Amino acid sequence: MLMDLMEWGTADEHVRALLMTSSRANPHAFRDVFTDYDIEVFTDSLDRFLEDDTWLNRFGDRLTTVPLVPRESDGWVTRLVMYMDGTRIDFQISSTATLKEIAQLQELPPHYDLGYKVLLDKDQIVEDMVTPSNKAFQVKKPTQDEFQELVNSYWWDTTYVAKSLWRDELFFAKYMLDNVMRFNYLQRILEWSLGVQFNWEVNPNKCGRWFKRYLDSETWEKLEETYAGADIEDNWNALFNMNDLFMDLCRHVANELGFECPQEVEKNITHYLQKVHSLDPDAKEIEI
Repeated sequence: MLMDLMEWGTADEHVRALLMTSSRANPHAFRDVFTDYDIEVFTDSLDRFLEDDTWLNRFGDRLTTVPLVPRESDGWVTRLVMYMDGTRIDFQISSTATLKEIAQLQELPPHYDLGYKVLLDKDQIVEDMVTPSNKAFQVKKPTQDEFQELVNSYWWDTTYVAKSLWRDELFFAKYMLDNVMRFNYLQRILEWSLGVQFNWEVNPNKCGRWFKRYLDSETWEKLEETYAGADIEDNWNALFNMNDLFMDLCRHVANELGFECPQEVEKNITHYLQKVHSLDPDAKEIEI
């Protein structure tokens, strides 16, 4: 595929440079048969890529393309392509003027600092570009205020899950539990825990994609227990399991960073959740 890309770029006089970014350009990234190619094309004729898509067929028979019609946004043209053989190429196309601006930066934007490889540079624009550190998107150490805000917000949102489960509002309960709480709070405390473990030199990828590669088996098993299907009682169990895991991780991170763990709110909200869980379906009031 890389040979095909370079041969195409070399033969097309309007293609002046090709850069590969993301996982295939990062020596520390995990790659497999599904890893896509992130290719940036720099051209002296951007309008050409807004008018004609036939060049995409150079790399195989297309299964689907997004967007269906190429459109320009902030000087970039996006063409995400899945080919019939399973290969996926994400093309980002811009002008050579854009590349010149990037090459002159003293500090690389994160997705370049994560890693880039020069496949083609006809005009030697990239030769002085800053070398990537391959450390972008590593877990950042939180401040005490960030930690406290996360913990308080987590416990606040558990109450939405509880009352939605009591009301038999499964759809909203699952949104709060499996979207808001899982990705806004649990993901971050898991990342901070890994940051502590790996001295803040770890990148578990977006949305916890690589958690299983880094978490110990006991923590991973506890994480699995935070998932549930459609049964209301199963979701109560998932909520309480998530709380237990969140509390353990909070204490670990707080202890390692010298932070205070707000145990009073944890205790009070846990008591509230237990009350709601045992509340009669026809109850007209609740005593905390």
